[in-house]
Amino acid sequence: METNNNNNNSHDQYGRKVMKDVSLQELREKLVEFSRVRGWDQYHSPRNLLLALVGEVGELSEIFQWKGEVARGLPNWTSDDKEHLEEELSDVLLYLVQLADVCGLDLGQAALTKIVKNAQKYPVTKPT
Repeated sequence: METNNNNNNSHDQYGRKVMKDVSLQELREKLVEFSRVRGWDQYHSPRNLLLALVGEVGELSEIFQWKGEVARGLPNWTSDDKEHLEEELSDVLLYLVQLADVCGLDLGQAALTKIVKNAQKYPVTKPT
């Protein structure tokens, strides 16, 4: 693994960013504390969080709206464009984690269960 000293992001031998493994539980705990100390809990009903999530998905889709097809790894994107994308993806993830939390759902387990259901629904077929 190499480290890019310009922005302290780690990259593998192929230049791909190495990701830190962050749990949904860790995100949930940080969000709970973030909201608590600001007194925002009163505004975080399932409905309000869903509407905020939809708004953030709209902002995310605006990034891609006029770009046409985009290659994997975003090779033609500027670092500013990639940073903007990271911010909007993060907003979507954080609202999704908060929504699951206020609904009393285990988002990680629900996602794993959904993958199993999808595997049953769409089994691997061998070409004939």
